[in-house]
Amino acid sequence: MNYRVVFQTLGKVAIALAIMLVLPTVLAACLAEYSWWALLTTVGISLVIGLPLTFALKPKNNVIFTKDGLIIVSLAWIYVSAIGALPFVISGAIPNYIDAFFEMCSGFSTTGATILEGWQIETMDKGLLFWRSFSHWIGGMGVIVFLMAFESGSADRGMHVLRAEMPGPIVDKIVPRARDTAKILYLLYIGFTVAEAIALIIAGMPIFDSVVHAFGTAGTGGFGIKADSIASYNAACQWIITVFMILFGINFNLYYLMIMRKFRQAFGSRELWIFGGVIVAASTAISVDLALSNLAYTQSASDAVRHAAFQVAAFISTTGYSTIPASSSINAFPLLSKGLLFMLMFIGGMAGSTGGGLKVSRVAILFCAARKELRRVTHPRNANAVKFEGKILSDETLHGVINYFAIYMLLIAGTFVVLSFDGGAGLTVEANITATVSCINNIGPAYGVVSGGYYMYNWFSKLVMSFAMLLGRLEIYPILIALTPTTWIKR
Repeated sequence: MNYRVVFQTLGKVAIALAIMLVLPTVLAACLAEYSWWALLTTVGISLVIGLPLTFALKPKNNVIFTKDGLIIVSLAWIYVSAIGALPFVISGAIPNYIDAFFEMCSGFSTTGATILEGWQIETMDKGLLFWRSFSHWIGGMGVIVFLMAFESGSADRGMHVLRAEMPGPIVDKIVPRARDTAKILYLLYIGFTVAEAIALIIAGMPIFDSVVHAFGTAGTGGFGIKADSIASYNAACQWIITVFMILFGINFNLYYLMIMRKFRQAFGSRELWIFGGVIVAASTAISVDLALSNLAYTQSASDAVRHAAFQVAAFISTTGYSTIPASSSINAFPLLSKGLLFMLMFIGGMAGSTGGGLKVSRVAILFCAARKELRRVTHPRNANAVKFEGKILSDETLHGVINYFAIYMLLIAGTFVVLSFDGGAGLTVEANITATVSCINNIGPAYGVVSGGYYMYNWFSKLVMSFAMLLGRLEIYPILIALTPTTWIKR
C-alpha cells in the first residue's frame, strides 16, 4: 500500500474541509452568532492536521491501487465526520461528542437521522444549521470527488477513488479522464442545487431556508431546520422538493447523455423505467390508502396525492424529509402505507445518484439472478444468460451483487441485534428494525418512538449506528477493509 499517497490525500481532505467550514463561519460571524468562534476554531484544527500531511509527505510515486482507493475514501469519511462534529461540541450546541459524531456521520453520509429534539433544532444558531445541511451537500457527491475535480492527477489513480466513493454496483467514466468526469458531475450537481434554491425562493420560502433545504435535497439527506421538517411550508414548496428529490435519485450519467442529445440512450435505461414505475405504483397505492383513512391532513384527494408522492419520493430517494404535521407522525399512517414505505427503504435510488439504499439496479439484477436460478432448476441444460441494460451480465457481476446483498443482510441483522440490547425508553422491535434499516440505507426517518429522533439510544448504540451510516454510504467494502487489521500489514 502506498502510505504516503494515502496520508497526503487525507491532508488535502483536511484542507478542503477547512475551506468548506469558512462558509458557515462567515455566516455566523455576519449574524453575530456565538458559534462563529467554534467554527473558526475547527477551521484552525483542520488546517493544523492537513497542512503537514499535504506538504511534508512527498510520495516516491503517485500510483494508487484499488485497496489504496478504498482506504483513502473510508479514512476521509471518518475524518470529516470526526472533525465536522467539533463546532457543535465546542459551541455547546451538542455537548456530548458521540452525539455530535452521530449527527455528522448522519450529515456526511446523507442519512438525516438526528439525536436532536425539535426545539433544539429550532433554537440552534443559523451558522450551525447551515453547516449541518451543508454536510449533506458535501457528502452527496463526495469530498474526494470534489478534490478530483480541482486537482490534476492520473486518470487511473482517480478512477479507483471514484469507484470507491460513488454509490452503485457499476461506476463508469462519463469521459475518458476521471478528473473530467468529476468536474461534469459537480457542475450538474451545483446546477440542480441552484435551480432548486431559486424555485423554492420563487415559491415563497425564505432565502436561508431555501438554501439549506436545497443542500438537503441535493445530497438526499433530509436535515431540516424546523421541528416538522417541511410540513409548515406551502404546497408549492412541497411539490418542488418532491420533484427534486426524484431528480437527485436518478443516475447523473443520464443527465450528461441528455445534454449531449443522446436522448434515446438516456431514456432507454431500464433502471430509469423501473425507478419511475416504482414511484408511480407506490404513490398511487399510498394515495388511495391515505384518501380512505381518517387522517386530519389528508381529507381531500389532492392532499392525499401530495403527501403520498412526497413521502414516496423521500423514502425511495433516501432523502427523508416529511410533510407530516408536528402534531402527528408517520406512525399514524395506515399499515399498508407504512409497509410500502418500509420496502422503499431497501430499494433506494439509482446507481450513480446521490441516493442510498441497495440501488434499483442491484434489486433488478437480484430478481434476474433469482429468475435464472428458477429456470436452471426446471431446464438445467438450457443456457440462461442474465441481461440488464442490454448487456449480458457475467457470472462475476452476478456473484458480486449476490455477495454484496448477503453481507448487507448480515450487517442489518448484526446491527439490529446490538440495538436490541439497548434499554432506551419506548424502544420496540419495530423501532429498532426500522432504525437499523434506515441507518444502513441512509434514509433517516424510522417508526415507533424513533420517528421523533434517535436521542433515546445509549452512547454505544449511537456509535454503532454512526458506523452503520458510513458503511451504507460507502457501500460496505471501504469501511470494512479499513477496519481490518491485516489491511495495514506490509506483505
